[in-house]
Amino acid sequence: MTANTPTRGDLLKSAESFCNSFANKKPIEEILSHFSTTHATCCFEHGLPALAPFLGRTFTNPADYLEVISKCLTYENAKYFAYMVDAETRKVNVQGSARFTWIESKECWDEIFTYVLDFDHEAKITDWKVWADSGAAYLAKEGKLKDLRQ
Repeated sequence: MTANTPTRGDLLKSAESFCNSFANKKPIEEILSHFSTTHATCCFEHGLPALAPFLGRTFTNPADYLEVISKCLTYENAKYFAYMVDAETRKVNVQGSARFTWIESKECWDEIFTYVLDFDHEAKITDWKVWADSGAAYLAKEGKLKDLRQ
């Protein structure tokens, strides 16, 4: 990493480390260690806020976003692939897949999702944007996902 400019390799390594902490279900402290402490942070999962408590809301504290998610969902078999790094803008796009379960209804679904991670000059995450299957999350929350599979 050069002064104030992380390399493509630095950004890729940081993104992979962050994603691996999820895939390996590391403690929240380790996940949070990937976020900037020198810049403002933002977590945002795209979707209609009425569908789930973690959708369409800006979380300026990553711990708050993770807490809301952990109250609603569990996951297994998380895998990350298709990393695309733009060193000039300090962004990494990554696709992932996992099996999610809505805790209250116990309904589960397989999903492919996308993250866009923005990084500071130390290759720490400032913004974490998520695109996922908000429809499946909503139907699982309502206990109606299984009805569509019949």
